[in-house]
Amino acid sequence: MELITSENILLVGSTLLVAGVMIGKSSYRFGLPLLLIFLLVGMGFGVDGVGIKFNDMHTAQFIGMVALCVILFTGGMGTRISAIRPVLGSGLVLSTVGVLLTALLTGLFICWLSGMPWTNIHFALVPSLLLAATMSSTDSASVFGILGAQKVGLRDNLRPMLELESGSNDPMAYMLTIMLIEALKPAGALSASDVALQLLMQFGVGALGGYAMGRLTVWLIGVYRRIGARAESKEDSGQATAMISIMVLGMVFFTFAVTTDLAGNGYLAVYICGIVIGNAGLAGYRGISKMMDGMTWLAQIVVFLMLGLLVNPREMLDVAPVSMLIGLFMILVGRPLSVFVSLAPFRKISIRAKTFVSWVGLRGAVPIIFATYPVVEGVEGADRIFNIVFFVTIISLMVQGTTVIAAARRLRLVDETARDDDNFGVELPPELPTSLHSITLTSDMLAGGDTLSRMKLPAGSLVMMIRRDGRYIVPDGSRRLLPGDELLIIREDEQ
Repeated sequence: MELITSENILLVGSTLLVAGVMIGKSSYRFGLPLLLIFLLVGMGFGVDGVGIKFNDMHTAQFIGMVALCVILFTGGMGTRISAIRPVLGSGLVLSTVGVLLTALLTGLFICWLSGMPWTNIHFALVPSLLLAATMSSTDSASVFGILGAQKVGLRDNLRPMLELESGSNDPMAYMLTIMLIEALKPAGALSASDVALQLLMQFGVGALGGYAMGRLTVWLIGVYRRIGARAESKEDSGQATAMISIMVLGMVFFTFAVTTDLAGNGYLAVYICGIVIGNAGLAGYRGISKMMDGMTWLAQIVVFLMLGLLVNPREMLDVAPVSMLIGLFMILVGRPLSVFVSLAPFRKISIRAKTFVSWVGLRGAVPIIFATYPVVEGVEGADRIFNIVFFVTIISLMVQGTTVIAAARRLRLVDETARDDDNFGVELPPELPTSLHSITLTSDMLAGGDTLSRMKLPAGSLVMMIRRDGRYIVPDGSRRLLPGDELLIIREDEQ
């Protein structure tokens, strides 16, 4: 009987998805990052578990590339320019200088470790730097996932800084990885001018391409809506949002492909494209955002399950001791040093904030995806590089991923009054001169009266809905309000 059939592939794939989601639901009880659960589920179904054999690095690299495009684009869409403007300088320094310093410090440590007689790895300087470069960026999927899942506010603009760093530092790690692979090839000596030119092209073309494609996408959405407005029969708004979402997804991959062909960095381009679209004030933005959020979760789940299937735990255990040392060095020395040196010019950032940023150096799918590049290119020792990166990623998710919020509380960086403003899931057309705001009532706010008729709201404001303990209440003037109630307020922009 033939085992590899379309039906069996669908059976295995659907089983992995369902098992991952159901097992992942229990992760909140143990404080484990959801993405780590999917990674472990993939390993459980792999060659040393249930027995599914998957070792196609080319396919893994392609799936990882597609998934990373979706993840970075959605992260860009959720990045508000007003939020990142105060941390733009520090975030970009972390995503460039910070990545470079992390790769350099970790690479030197790996090279030193390779010279010890009691270790079982023997990398020269350039392979050591290559191994470090694949792990030098924080993982956007892990950072977005953990910060997004935790309804906890952070002081000192830390959340936008961390999200900006994790969303924009993958291009630097990617460029370092590719250049070091080229340097390891027989005729691959790179001069300083070659490196500078490549960096300039990657960042320059990537940034310009991302901005241009973002503006083009916004224009195409406008054209689509104008065509629909002139049609005799009006298109259903839900269908219009769905079709626009599909077009946006197509533009994500178009942006990556075109920018890469022009020698720019496609990952940087899709992230900037997402920022442009997310800040364009599009009609139906919430629907597009929800669709892309779902695509992002699917991409993350698929790539983590696939990477779990790809690894051979027995081979990974062979490098466990040195991987543990490398992982601990990155967590306790490499990342903190790179953060404190990078942020030294930013004196307004407190020591506690820098310490927290040092701790949120989460590794995830991106380093593992980058570790497939040496394997595909046939670099000597690439299998060991892949296994070490995989092991270090697990250490990072288990040690750092489970303690992010605890570290923020210990450093007194949690802002209990801040929360994600979801506006109760209500969206207004952008052409209306009004905006939505939500507030949480306190005892002080109700000191002058505990009903809407006795509350003093600004002129031009109206309470649309009350949320209490997960229930939604239609307000009236005599409704008694309680501390902790959330009010959805519509307000004229002039006010």
